[in-house]
Amino acid sequence: MNLEEVTQYFADCDASMKNAGEKIDDHLQPLPNDCFGSIVKTDDIKLKQYEKEGLRQISENKVGVLLLAGGQGTRLGVNYPKGMYDVGLPSHKTLFQLQAERIIKVQELAHAQTGKEGAVPWYIMTSEHTKESTRQFFQKHDYFDLNPDNVSFFEQETLPCMTFDGKIILEKPFKVARAPDGNGGLYRAMDRSGVMDDLLNRGIKYLHVYCVDNILVKMVDPHFLGFCIEKGAQCGAKVVEKSSPTEAVGVVCRHDGKYRVVEYSEITLNTAEKRNADGRLMFNAGGICIHFFTTDFLKKIIDSHQRELIHHVAKKKIPFVNETGETIKPEKPNGIKMEKFVFDVFPFSGKDFAVWEVLREDEFAPLKNSVSEPRDNPVTARHAIYNQHMRYVIKAGGSFISEDGSVLPHIPSEASVNGSNGSAKNGASSHREETDESIVCEVSPLLSYAGEGLTDIVGGKTFRSPLVLKAEGESGKESMIIDH
Repeated sequence: MNLEEVTQYFADCDASMKNAGEKIDDHLQPLPNDCFGSIVKTDDIKLKQYEKEGLRQISENKVGVLLLAGGQGTRLGVNYPKGMYDVGLPSHKTLFQLQAERIIKVQELAHAQTGKEGAVPWYIMTSEHTKESTRQFFQKHDYFDLNPDNVSFFEQETLPCMTFDGKIILEKPFKVARAPDGNGGLYRAMDRSGVMDDLLNRGIKYLHVYCVDNILVKMVDPHFLGFCIEKGAQCGAKVVEKSSPTEAVGVVCRHDGKYRVVEYSEITLNTAEKRNADGRLMFNAGGICIHFFTTDFLKKIIDSHQRELIHHVAKKKIPFVNETGETIKPEKPNGIKMEKFVFDVFPFSGKDFAVWEVLREDEFAPLKNSVSEPRDNPVTARHAIYNQHMRYVIKAGGSFISEDGSVLPHIPSEASVNGSNGSAKNGASSHREETDESIVCEVSPLLSYAGEGLTDIVGGKTFRSPLVLKAEGESGKESMIIDH
């Protein structure tokens, strides 16, 4: 432990806590048009150009992907890493497997376009609690058919937990209470683990960074890559439009002319409710923790700006040792954990920053809670997949019929997508169990990355739920296909 460094971190955090109530509205500016793009507002020709450029870079071994996977599944109610979680799809694929198969498929798409067999190295940042179990899980499953040489595990660092007056907390008589240093500890961990050197040695130019718990994440999305590259961006962020002024997500905007993510709690309701002439919220770019970085930018951050990245304060209930050596679990917050955020580097990008807006229903369904909570739980994640894959089938010319043979509408009912016990909000619902109206539809990532290539398989055909479409050679129960 570098005590001098830790003490300085606390002093900086203490100062930030004293200013925590200060609102920053007067310093905020909306995103300028020249850095902003939207998948729904970009014409098909331009989208194809972005995709072609992204796939070309993948085929030339210029793109890597980095997963932030240090969190345990505590809120999910499990004692293992989130990536190992099975939300209950018919295939029973875990988050890790879904993501691995999307990497395999996008590599195939790049090869089909260019004739070159590029590989996307996958760097997985774990914590001390998840590193070994994650590594063993990948070994057990033969790295999901990825080349093990292209899958690397590294560990984020930890910091001591502190009391509110700056004393280090003991968890046990012989052990300091420590906590991971946040996903913003990525940059130090990349440096000390050798990941940055590996990126440079491989000739990787672009890195896609994301969080493990988004079941809809598009791995190394070619559109996002192509857009950021065309913009000449050093870093970029994917966003979704905020569903309401009070939605609890960070907002990507400018603060005193510099790009950053502002927490919803830092903005007053008056500012959050401001709208543009078109009726959309002025500050509507909700961050979903999917980022683009050039390796040159990352190298600059590591070499020159690491010490400038501030720590944020999380007030927590931290187990501590009392005077008799007994470990006590407090009933209210008794100290702080200090952590950095991955997006803290945005201000250092200058004007070379890009924001790509995507549809929430296509790319953002976080898995954070157990089914006892109404939102962001295994049921809502599962239904997000069903809804997306059902739309893939319908767009490719397929349709669904009910048990009585009647054709189901192309626009699903709210109950069939989100559950029968209430309406969806922010991609979530209060539904706990499958309903009779639910269309169960799963398309393997090995068969289709984002709905492409399905016309010859489903066009002009009708299906009953459940429908599971797999790539050739995949094991599992076959689905019934009914000619229309």
